[in-house]
Amino acid sequence: MNNSDKCDDIMQAAMELIAERGFHDAPMSEIAQKAHVAAGTIYRYFENKEVLINELFQEIEDKMMDILLGNYPLGKPVKEQFFYVFGELCRYLITHPLHFRYMEQYFNSPYGISKRRDKLLGKNINRDGHDTLTGIFEEGISHQILKDLPIIVLSSLAIGPMLYLIRDHTLGFVELEESLIRQITEACWDAIKK
Repeated sequence: MNNSDKCDDIMQAAMELIAERGFHDAPMSEIAQKAHVAAGTIYRYFENKEVLINELFQEIEDKMMDILLGNYPLGKPVKEQFFYVFGELCRYLITHPLHFRYMEQYFNSPYGISKRRDKLLGKNINRDGHDTLTGIFEEGISHQILKDLPIIVLSSLAIGPMLYLIRDHTLGFVELEESLIRQITEACWDAIKK
């Protein structure tokens, strides 16, 4: 096993334990045990647990951004951009349930709250130089396509229901197949359009 394999194993073990138990109930010793490495090995790759948690978040966010930016319809109408982002995000989270559960833990923790606060204050933007959804919402408001509401409200109205439905999907309460994703996207668009 080479060093990058060990790092990957540590990150995978951390993601699984945190998604299942939460941050506080996933001690570094159990992460090491699950990753089949010595406890001290983790600290060769990650200064502390907080660094591991944030690097894991960044890795998942980067993977999602690769998907979202891969065929992003830049310059297309706001509705088309929204439908693209909504659909791709939904499909990604459905096909990566462990990533979804980790991100849920993250955004409902002080780590995620701090990151969200920074994003809302413009301190934390994605690697493409902007927040994709914020850009869609800002353009939609400026062209009077979307309701003139605070961006955080538009985001909650549009993305909140999707996240709740993905949670229900992962729990087996609903099957989010392609036609239903399209209908949900329409419903969320209707909630924010003028």
